[in-house]
Amino acid sequence: MIADLIKRLVGETEPEPLPQDQARLALAALMVRVARTDGVYSSEERQRIDRVLSETYGLSASEATALRTDGERAEADAPDTVRFTRVIKDAVPYEHRNSVVEALWRVAAADGINADEHGLLRLVANLLGVSDQDSGLARQKALKLYGE
Repeated sequence: MIADLIKRLVGETEPEPLPQDQARLALAALMVRVARTDGVYSSEERQRIDRVLSETYGLSASEATALRTDGERAEADAPDTVRFTRVIKDAVPYEHRNSVVEALWRVAAADGINADEHGLLRLVANLLGVSDQDSGLARQKALKLYGE
């Protein structure tokens, strides 16, 4: 209780958690975070995010773009990645989290994967509770699709 009071006094409050039913938004925000990791957020990356969201959720092009735009705002407001991974981990059964990791690798591959993106994706897979082996298989599958 005292710690909460001190945090409020110095302006260090926790952001409101995303509701569990916002797993789509959390995934979109993670995709944006992965794409922005290298300091460049290119049109190729935005198009890849739209495509992956469309394929993953059966969205129209305009719906996927709107979800990505919402994800951009959520990502910009979030102090850390855990906020998004927690929502996904709670909403998505383990056997489907490999697909989440694969989708993130597909986004990273849009402009080539650098060490920062690789590190973030390893962290995200871990936070999602996806084993290193399953994460590696998801990466291989994603990169095989996109010729990386």
